[in-house]
Amino acid sequence: MTIASTAINPYLQGNFAPIDTEITSDTLKVIGELPPELSGMFVRNGPNPQMTPIGQYHWFDGDGMLHGVEIHNSKATYRNRYVRTQGWELEHQAGKAIWTGLLEPPQVDNPYGISKNTANTALVWHNGQLLASWEGGAPHHISIPDLSTIGEYTFNNQLVSAFTAHPKVDPVTGEMMFFGYGIEPPFVKYSVVSAQGELLSTVPIEIPMAVMMHDFAVTENYTIFMDLPLTFSFERMQRGEPLMMFESDRPSRFGILPRHGDNSQIRWFECPPCYVFHTLNAYEVGDEVVLIACRMKSTNVLVTDDTYRDLQEDTARLHRWRFNLSTGTVIEERLDDTPGDFPRINENLVGRKNRYGYVGKMANSEIPLFEGVIKYDLDHGTSEVHYFGKNRYGGETVFAPAIHGIGEDAGWLITFVHDENVQTSELVVINAQDITSEPVARVIIPQRVPYGFHGIWISA
Repeated sequence: MTIASTAINPYLQGNFAPIDTEITSDTLKVIGELPPELSGMFVRNGPNPQMTPIGQYHWFDGDGMLHGVEIHNSKATYRNRYVRTQGWELEHQAGKAIWTGLLEPPQVDNPYGISKNTANTALVWHNGQLLASWEGGAPHHISIPDLSTIGEYTFNNQLVSAFTAHPKVDPVTGEMMFFGYGIEPPFVKYSVVSAQGELLSTVPIEIPMAVMMHDFAVTENYTIFMDLPLTFSFERMQRGEPLMMFESDRPSRFGILPRHGDNSQIRWFECPPCYVFHTLNAYEVGDEVVLIACRMKSTNVLVTDDTYRDLQEDTARLHRWRFNLSTGTVIEERLDDTPGDFPRINENLVGRKNRYGYVGKMANSEIPLFEGVIKYDLDHGTSEVHYFGKNRYGGETVFAPAIHGIGEDAGWLITFVHDENVQTSELVVINAQDITSEPVARVIIPQRVPYGFHGIWISA
């Protein structure tokens, strides 16, 4: 197997660099003790290019690779597997890359299509099935616990759009909401899936032009779309300018739609220009819809020369918006000055008011490194931080609820951490109710786990 070269690109070096082996290990060393009632599987998705990239490589380009740790009776096993998409299989057979990435001009003459579905971003559990997601195409059905790829998942051929990397599952009704965005009208399509996995509806959402819409949010009764000024423009590209660019002179718009409504019922609220990659949660209070998300003033995700990055503007911080459905007004406020992203909650509270949120604390670095996790008490406006340790960096922490626990934060925070001092990787389990203490358990992984994107806890 050919693996990506490690030139000067920071995302092909160190612990961003891909690994080329898929292993299974049943005897993992545990430092501390895995809680006996913690039973299930933690799986994380992320980019891992199988072949040497053509041209410039962007972190978002790599083939999806799943890293899974199954925990039972205070013991743990590990396995990692590529998501074997059609594009992965074609390049595997060819022995070389067929597609370029985001930093190269679109391959309009590529006989295999203009882009490759990498299935590299996130994961969702719905209707007893695990799906690996990538926002440019269909999700992929993954078998657990072996993490083999079953194939593209199209809801019995009813899927007529791309599938967001971040679908939302209502913990009460079991419904799953998702959307897909594109570069041609209608720029957004919104879908609702029943608890039994039937795609109930798909409706167009009208916005003025194509934008990168990475995430959204839901409440008990509404769905919130973010029309933010990170735009796509072929006319701009023909002038020699970027296809995708943040337009700081365009406002941000937040659209609130009844869950089972259509475009005629959406209400748009205008705010100062910003970008949001990830939402923490949303809920309703009286006449207000409240959204909590990690906001940055501007972004250019495709800039590779860090001299162009303004770390103050191009770094996310936790914010809250209050949209009043009676008066049409909106209040936007910053909740913390600390840079952070990859927000998560106890997912039993998706769409309902939550007290606690968990956000990856970003290190002071030109590349996205997470030195800890911040626990926010949103009711009291306070926070606590768990630091991974000197030269130890993690990723998104996923909340695993304690089955018999009392309180919203009864459970554990789980993430992979890489120790740059000794070049080893481990799964870290933190008591969410005692976040500043040492981890209750550290599971040593027998090979390096590259930095990645989003994970999930699937209870046994």
